[in-house]
Amino acid sequence: MPGAGGTDTRRRGPVVAALMLGMALAALDSTILATAVPRIVGDLGGFSVFSWLFSGYLLAVTVTLPVYGKLSDTFGRKPILITGIVLFLAGSLACASAWNMASLIAFRVLQGLGGGALQGTVQTIAADLYPMEQRPKIQAKLSGVWAASSVVGPGLGGLLTTYADWRWIFLVNLPVGLVALWLIVRCFTETGHRPATARRTRVDWPGALAIFACGGLLLTALVQGGVAWPWLSTPSLLLFAGSAVCAAATVLIERRAAEPIIPGWVWRRPTIRAVNLALGALGLLMVAPTVFLPTYAQAVLGLGPTAAGFVLSVMTLSWPVSAALSSHVYRRIGIRNCAMLGTGGAGLVLLAFPLLPYPGAAWQPALVMLALGGALGLFQLPLIIGVQSSVGHAERGTATAAILFCRQVGQSVGAALFGAVANATLNSRLADAPRDIRTGLPDDLDAVSRALEHAGALTAHTADYLRRAVAATVDHVYLGAAAAAGLALVALVLLAPRHFPVHAEARAAEARAADAHTGDGRTGDGRTEAGGPAGTGEGDDGSEAGGAQAGGRA
Repeated sequence: MPGAGGTDTRRRGPVVAALMLGMALAALDSTILATAVPRIVGDLGGFSVFSWLFSGYLLAVTVTLPVYGKLSDTFGRKPILITGIVLFLAGSLACASAWNMASLIAFRVLQGLGGGALQGTVQTIAADLYPMEQRPKIQAKLSGVWAASSVVGPGLGGLLTTYADWRWIFLVNLPVGLVALWLIVRCFTETGHRPATARRTRVDWPGALAIFACGGLLLTALVQGGVAWPWLSTPSLLLFAGSAVCAAATVLIERRAAEPIIPGWVWRRPTIRAVNLALGALGLLMVAPTVFLPTYAQAVLGLGPTAAGFVLSVMTLSWPVSAALSSHVYRRIGIRNCAMLGTGGAGLVLLAFPLLPYPGAAWQPALVMLALGGALGLFQLPLIIGVQSSVGHAERGTATAAILFCRQVGQSVGAALFGAVANATLNSRLADAPRDIRTGLPDDLDAVSRALEHAGALTAHTADYLRRAVAATVDHVYLGAAAAAGLALVALVLLAPRHFPVHAEARAAEARAADAHTGDGRTGDGRTEAGGPAGTGEGDDGSEAGGAQAGGRA
């Protein structure tokens, strides 16, 4: 029996297992690598450029997301997912055989080319497999994969590095990926809603290259600015100027292309435009807990790396639980209101962080992170489901990739922006230090953190002053993250429709699912199973229905 969007669901269980394994490849990638960096640098050298092990992968994933989204709509999900798994495994095998830091970075970029296909296509297939009402179940499973990876990854990386060799952190991807590949090839069959053969040959490769160049230059400027070189230096200015030129070229190419990689409707339709901006703000605010909370836990609270990781990981425990339960909320109050409730709650939780006492106990920031995960589960998942349900099967890959792309760009912008905020706050605190401790103070956040790891070498007064400086720095970052949550809320209030439109295909799938359970497609009060009133969506050019009749709203 075909699922939502025309995917064969007779062997849906093995396909879901394959999706979870594919997501595990991407989710484990960064967490398992982080603990092995010192050993890698000691073996291969290249300390000055090791950050590109992460940045290169991030760049490749981000700039390829929209390309793979369009290709999955053009050629189908299965070949794109298979391509992503093969590229990721080839990159993993190559990373394990790297002979110096430059080769390892290059192979990490190859991994990222596969990771971009994994992230976007897994989310799209999950939406194809399940009707709107049931999507929180699969999304909660995928979120659970990320949660488990954040807990298991660092420990597994440490064990492999300590008792085997750092190259095994890449080799362990092979059995996981091969099982996922086998399941996809054997069990996953796409049926129905196939693009026309004529469209398959009209791939906008010039647009894909322009997007890749624009995204690569912009993200390189954001990632390396203020780190490898000053923000107003020649390299930064050249990279920003180059990205602006490429952006202009991308717009011209995409307007003329018969089948653009990023169609104009991903910004013209109010629903997708609002979600793009809201998830961009989500990427922005996520920098505060993921990047700066571990530093706070170790430098201010004096926790070890494992305990500091636990303080952060509690967020990933509450997030999937909240996401799984979000359907009960948005079916009653609507997708937009549910997302507004989540982002409003996240903003309040982030504002509460600077109110924590100093010196505090580890359970206090852990409780804040637990509440933050619960709020974000109500925020992100309903928006993704809302966008995926507002388009047909032929547009779902592009729409999903667009919102994930905006979230990734938001993370890169957030890392640059909050890095600048952190440096400005810390430099101000260090400049205002009492004269008796000013001499010999470290001059950046990393140096301060390293100094506090050996606090016994500092006077009690100096150590306390540095801890307070770090606490103030992280407080300011969390205030900035709360402002990002506010931006997401404004985007939803001003731009998102009150009721998200539901495409006719999604509504038909809901009717089939409801009929299987109740014998008809409606509940007792005449409302549809998706929780929105039955009706007709907009159908004009650039509208929510995208030229096809929508089946209602949620």
